[in-house]
Amino acid sequence: MVDADVLGPDDRVELIEGEILVMSPEQSRHAAAIDVAAEALRHAFGPRATVRVQHPLALGPESEPEPDLAVVSGSPRDYADSHPTTALLVVEVADTSLATDRTTKALLYARAGIADYWIVNLPGRGLEVHRQPGPDGYGAVERLSPAGHVTPLGAPGATILVADLLV
Repeated sequence: MVDADVLGPDDRVELIEGEILVMSPEQSRHAAAIDVAAEALRHAFGPRATVRVQHPLALGPESEPEPDLAVVSGSPRDYADSHPTTALLVVEVADTSLATDRTTKALLYARAGIADYWIVNLPGRGLEVHRQPGPDGYGAVERLSPAGHVTPLGAPGATILVADLLV
């Protein structure tokens, strides 16, 4: 699309179920929350996984979302020739995108079999943990306050304080 001059190299878009969706301009609070959460996830997962920030996941021929954070197995070099097709954990930081992250994105990630999907809910000051993916969405959703703790499925020995994911 860039080669055909339909999109520019700086256009913020992602491919979701065959549709090109325009992403909102990134606000400073959103960017800071991504950085804070990325730091907490790097600490939790350690060197055996890579925390990708706003990079594509190839979830099929019609979906290539760019989640705020995706924790994938291996090192960045493992993805030099192609984007990852799955993730140990996907995290969306939601401010203005909360409704889309709870519906469209949650259904997309569940259908792709992403076992652990989190929404850092900035307006609600909490974390939404989505698990048990299926064709109709996630079977389990837990909402945690800043005082809560969460253990990533892909790093069962790690515990993250929800407050450490918030700004």
